[in-house]
Amino acid sequence: MIKNISNLGDSALYCDFGNDVNREINSKVLKYFKNIKKKNIEGITNLTPSYNKLIISFDLKVTNYKILKKLIEDLELNKIEKLENNKIKIPICCEKEFALDIKRLEKNLKISEEKIHEKFFSKEYFCYMTGFIAGLPFLGDLDLSLKTKRLETPRVKIPKGSVGLAEQFCNIYTFESPGGWNIIGNSPLNIFDKTNEAKPNLINPGDTVIFEKISKAQYEKYND
Repeated sequence: MIKNISNLGDSALYCDFGNDVNREINSKVLKYFKNIKKKNIEGITNLTPSYNKLIISFDLKVTNYKILKKLIEDLELNKIEKLENNKIKIPICCEKEFALDIKRLEKNLKISEEKIHEKFFSKEYFCYMTGFIAGLPFLGDLDLSLKTKRLETPRVKIPKGSVGLAEQFCNIYTFESPGGWNIIGNSPLNIFDKTNEAKPNLINPGDTVIFEKISKAQYEKYND
């Protein structure tokens, strides 16, 4: 399942699952991530999964590359725990005040706002990873006709809850922050709750997301 394991600096393993970005490969990454984490292997200090890679950091005073590489290679694949996959519905308001880049998308993609919405809301999205800012989900895979580049000049501030498109992914900004994704709307849900130590992320790697278009009046009700 892992194509190659190599050194990453003095105190990390670089587990390479291939170059493709798809659900099958990402599911393998997440299975290793969750099972290694569950085993509490002595010396491992951090696990960082991405679309198709897994970085395993370790304490050189406790273990080393050869020991950990052997442990990872010897994991019994048939005993690897299956991923928990939740299906989550996320409401989005696409009124003009929230859809900061809809005109740019119409121009660049050469399709109407109505068609953009039709294609966007007709798909289910898979959470490949979270990162960049706490709890921000990287959701794929966009309809190919909506694939687009990031903004040439990133914004200094993107409002919390903004839903953006870039490349083959969409995301939801969990905090106000800089960013260069194309914003098509805003969700009133709190995607990341730092007060919930047990489960701060509403969306986790391996989850499936369905977006639901809502009106401004419905949006405002969430904040009442």
